[in-house]
Amino acid sequence: MTNSRSRTHNPHLQELPHYQALLDGTDWASLATPCGTGESLPTALARLLNPDPVVRSAATDDALRKVTHQNTIYEATVPVALYVAAILNHPAIAADDFGHDADTPPHRPTLVRLLEWLSATAHDADDECVAFGERHYGDGFLNEYGEMRAFRDLRPAIFSAVHPLLGHDNTDVRAAALVAAVPLAEHPGLTTYRAELVDHARRLLTTSTDRHNRDRVLDAMKAWGHDTSDLENADDIAARERYARLMAERTSWTGGYSEDPPF
Repeated sequence: MTNSRSRTHNPHLQELPHYQALLDGTDWASLATPCGTGESLPTALARLLNPDPVVRSAATDDALRKVTHQNTIYEATVPVALYVAAILNHPAIAADDFGHDADTPPHRPTLVRLLEWLSATAHDADDECVAFGERHYGDGFLNEYGEMRAFRDLRPAIFSAVHPLLGHDNTDVRAAALVAAVPLAEHPGLTTYRAELVDHARRLLTTSTDRHNRDRVLDAMKAWGHDTSDLENADDIAARERYARLMAERTSWTGGYSEDPPF
């Protein structure tokens, strides 16, 4: 796999390898997936750039399903994440239709779906998951879970591709980019970006009703020491109370054990 080069204007952001170099230079057949090895991944990943949006949509389902199972980071997950990040600005992705006719269901652009997958993957390798692993499996958790460690090490490179999309013209893309950027910005080298992300989060919270996105950015702001009381609405408070009740019920059902493995 091609080594990343540091950006001159910020030593903590890294240039991603070219997507074709990743595709051609990775020994996919040697990498573990949920159902074997990644031998079929190059073909599936290449189809993500097909000019036909129908082909591209099917390819997105196919490629990402091959490395997604039970919140686990697999060997093949890491180069797939790099490839996905590397194609975010590809013309075939950028040219997608971000609107829809009133008489047809909303089209979910490939760019939004790729950002959502990066967000979910980053969330499965975030600091909370590491803390859980260390509580239950010891301080050497990341040493034993090399795939998660490798993904976490590459967060600055992935962030470098997500960051420009925070200013995208489309609201859904901006929101997906923000929710992906939040767990990536837990990397110690990316802390200087958190103030900018909080600004974006405040704007999202004034307009978005999406439960998932609101929960993600509110949790991040709280974790980073920000008071969110002026940004939360009645639905946010109700969702938080429902979650607290659910956790209390799980504690009573399990005799005090209230955590589910996040991976």
